[in-house]
Amino acid sequence: MDETTITRHGNDRAGEYRAHIGGSTAFGRLTWVSHGTVRVAERTLVPSEIGGRGIAGQLVQALVADARSHGFKIDPQCSYVAAAFARHPDWADLLQQA
Repeated sequence: MDETTITRHGNDRAGEYRAHIGGSTAFGRLTWVSHGTVRVAERTLVPSEIGGRGIAGQLVQALVADARSHGFKIDPQCSYVAAAFARHPDWADLLQQA
């Protein structure tokens, strides 16, 4: 399997994580917007040509790792991100409480 590289793009208000796969020009994305100390995960997109490799999961893991290291909470509006949080109860401390 080709190596996956996750990069971060954006500013304090909005951004995205991108997953680049060696040997492909396609990339996966997880987009977010910031509301104070909360990042709202809006959408996760992985093109079919690079699908089936766990790319979306790696994007969510990058978001979670950044939340832990930078001290922000996550509001998982994206259904994929919400499902990932449901599978990982150890991430519950990072969820924005309603």
